[in-house]
Amino acid sequence: MIERARCAGGDGHGRRSRVLGCGRAVAALAAAWAGLATAAPGPQPISAAEVDAVVSRTMREFSVPGIAVGIVKDGRLVYARGQGVRRVGDAARVDADTVFAIGSNTKAFTAAVLATLVDEGKIHWDDRVIDYLPDFRLWDPYVTREFTIRDLLTHRSGLGLGAGDLLFVPKTDFSRRDVIRALRYLKPVSSFRSEFAYDNLLYMVAGELAAAASGSSWEDLVSARILGPLAMTGCAVSSERLSDHRNVASPHILSNGAPSPVPLLDLPVVGPAGSIQCNVTGMARWVEAQLGQGVAADGRRIFSESQSEEMWSAQTVLHPAGKRAALTRTHFAAYGLGWGLEDFNGYKRVSHNGGLPGMVTHVSLIPELHLGVIVLTNQQEGAALAAISLQILDAYTGAPKRDWVALNAAAKAGRESAIRAADAARAPAAGTAAPLALEAYVGSYEDAWRGGATVRRDGERLVLSFSHTDGLTGPMESVGPDLFIVRWNDRTLDADAYVRFSVDFSGKVSGFTMKAVSALTDFSFDFQDLDFRRVAAAPSGAH
Repeated sequence: MIERARCAGGDGHGRRSRVLGCGRAVAALAAAWAGLATAAPGPQPISAAEVDAVVSRTMREFSVPGIAVGIVKDGRLVYARGQGVRRVGDAARVDADTVFAIGSNTKAFTAAVLATLVDEGKIHWDDRVIDYLPDFRLWDPYVTREFTIRDLLTHRSGLGLGAGDLLFVPKTDFSRRDVIRALRYLKPVSSFRSEFAYDNLLYMVAGELAAAASGSSWEDLVSARILGPLAMTGCAVSSERLSDHRNVASPHILSNGAPSPVPLLDLPVVGPAGSIQCNVTGMARWVEAQLGQGVAADGRRIFSESQSEEMWSAQTVLHPAGKRAALTRTHFAAYGLGWGLEDFNGYKRVSHNGGLPGMVTHVSLIPELHLGVIVLTNQQEGAALAAISLQILDAYTGAPKRDWVALNAAAKAGRESAIRAADAARAPAAGTAAPLALEAYVGSYEDAWRGGATVRRDGERLVLSFSHTDGLTGPMESVGPDLFIVRWNDRTLDADAYVRFSVDFSGKVSGFTMKAVSALTDFSFDFQDLDFRRVAAAPSGAH
């Protein structure tokens, strides 16, 4: 194991490396980056052939059509390859320049843009959000008044997991202003700053705050302050700005056990939470700037060393547990500003996953080893990310050799089996007749934050449709007294939900609530937060 060199005064624990921060080495690093994908690998404890093999096994085990992997070590991209195809049914191959949607790995870019504004004195991490965005409101007036920029990035707002994600999943016509207005109607599930619950909407608010403080849009800020200076060729803040790029991977989901292409979920409304598109070669430049604590390959400083340390400092405490934590000797974990933090085989690990329907990605950094690992995939299987990244990280950190593909396959099978058994145990009997005539449920309904929905009769069945999207429409099957299951017409969603109608004291249907049928449903389908009330007339935009 080779520990990275470091500058005098550095302690090797996330401080600036000699490669990036010590005099003439900066020029040498710039030259190395000029030959990014073709540079000869430096010393490494895992060979290219071994990485190739684990990627190939992962693709077979988890039915992933294409994967691209990058390894940055001591200022050099020592491995950058792709395997498989960009889209099932097409011959085009994945390579190091293939663009993937990186999902929530976008969040670290949003944090970094805010860090540049902190460096300039335009904002401070503990400034109040309402001082920049006066229309910002949460359920509790106290929380609204005290909510800071730091709180936007640390998943400790008191809102539930993925709260409000139905405002953009599936694709909707809501604007960012609509989303900010909707936040005030989302009820908290815990007290302010007491618990971790991953969210997306507040990162969108962070992007809007950056725009308000700087006078430039989040999209322009990221492009001008990060993508451009780091020469992240082929990367863009959105699919719209990537329109002329042809080497792009398509997302896939499993259908009858085989990967099937699905449309990319475009995320303009919550871009700062997950809209960036990038490739291994571009992400490698981002990783090196992170490992260099804000210094680009050409010596240009993107953000200060003090802000790098701030983003990598624990903000919200997490609780590592389970077999993986035991195997990697992970005793402590936390969330920073756009990054997850933990101890890993005796080293500090800075990492994050990203996910969209049909596509998941991963970035890991081991600052003491000046090591970065990038995994980009075009199938929504998180176990594939873990299998590859952990195999590589184990090798570099000197851990005992173990088979992470097999370990993750076994963990996935066990987890899914347990969830399916629990789902089956609580499932109501199908085919139970509703106690009221179908016409009793027909009508228009309104939820305070999500907007309108309609229930209409189609022959001998009911059909539920949400407003502001074409994606949430489907027939309902009666499974109990005033209880239905809606099965969405778009079967790629894999998010069927219970619909439970309420009846007032006069015996008339007054509203309905919802809950995902299976615990395997993605958390962004936050049906459980909805509370639809019947209205006299159809709400605007309902269809």
